Amino acid sequence: MVLTDDEFLGGRLRLNQPDDGYRIGGDSVLLAATVPARAGDRILDIGCGSGAIALCLAERLKSVTVTGLELQPELFAIASENATRNGLGDRVTIIEGDLAKAPRDLPRNAFDHVVTNPPYLDEALASPPPNAQKARAHMESHLGLREWVALSLKFLKPLGWLHVIQRADRLPDLLAGLDGRAGDIIVYPLWPKTGTAARRVIVRARKGGKGAMTLHPGLVLHEDNGRYTPEAEAALRTGAPLNF
Repeated sequence: MVLTDDEFLGGRLRLNQPDDGYRIGGDSVLLAATVPARAGDRILDIGCGSGAIALCLAERLKSVTVTGLELQPELFAIASENATRNGLGDRVTIIEGDLAKAPRDLPRNAFDHVVTNPPYLDEALASPPPNAQKARAHMESHLGLREWVALSLKFLKPLGWLHVIQRADRLPDLLAGLDGRAGDIIVYPLWPKTGTAARRVIVRARKGGKGAMTLHPGLVLHEDNGRYTPEAEAALRTGAPLNF
């Protein structure tokens, strides 16, 4: 497999990733920027791929520990190496395994935060990408989005927080997975430009929470000239937090 060596967070991280396969996008960096973890918190990244979310979190938040769970063996190996090469192996642990059949060494009811960037595409409604690795990362297979969300919640402590980034048109399925299991939900849209429809949403929900849902104004990603807005640029290039 051919790998590329790419900079993230303005060069604070260097990550290997497949040249032709599942590649890290801005979604992962933005999701990591929204997690308001505190010193000593334990974070689980489900479906961690090459380790972008887990490593962005560990680089930005110096006093947390992060566990990544990855199904695909080749991505598991890349994520493990990325943690080591960035000097974060003492706080970032990558586990190979399936969310549907979680490994025994991945405890339930144990994490303060769970972050996840689930597959975006419904297998029944979309054609898979020709690259097999990319298809497994982007297409739902044995777990639909509702099931993915419901299983993710099981790893949280009571009143712990789930953080999900997903396509905006999948929001109904995402909320259905939370129904009866989580509350205090915040929906944070990501707008490509002012006046355009949101393509992505970040959703934060508290396990066992009872509060009402909030629709946040969200984040505009680009100016009319195509450049990143200052807030998006700060999150993507310097690891600045997105607070909501």
